[in-house]
Amino acid sequence: MLQRPRPEAPGIAAGIDEKLIGTLVDRFYAAVRRDEILGPVFESRIADWDEHLAKLRDFWSSVVLMTGRYKGRPMPVHAAIAEITDTHFERWLALFAETARAVCPPAAAALFIDRSRRIAESLKMGIALSRGDDSVLGGGPVSLGNSQAERAE
Repeated sequence: MLQRPRPEAPGIAAGIDEKLIGTLVDRFYAAVRRDEILGPVFESRIADWDEHLAKLRDFWSSVVLMTGRYKGRPMPVHAAIAEITDTHFERWLALFAETARAVCPPAAAALFIDRSRRIAESLKMGIALSRGDDSVLGGGPVSLGNSQAERAE
């Protein structure tokens, strides 16, 4: 059962509805599956894409429409993926922003991109802490190693 968006949800003012969330999620993860960097990480772990996409639609509905539909715990799932690095986050964010700008009106794209960046930073911090890197508690950007900038040095 779909819960209704809360009137004060940030997505309401940005013109976001469930249909737009579905379009964004479906288009973005189709691109992820084709991506050379992200595709192998996802394909090796997701057995049922229909189920996963439904969960992601619930996630984004909860984030931007405050529906409360998502009941999962993304941190432990992502922390358990040993090969995730800054490169994966950089690519995920770039591809997400590109897709959001292609399928959403400007205000909606801006909101999705802002929330995706906040979520990525939170996940990066949680992953770093789960790997025993407590230097992230001092503030500043969180690095998981192997980022493009680190490889360039």
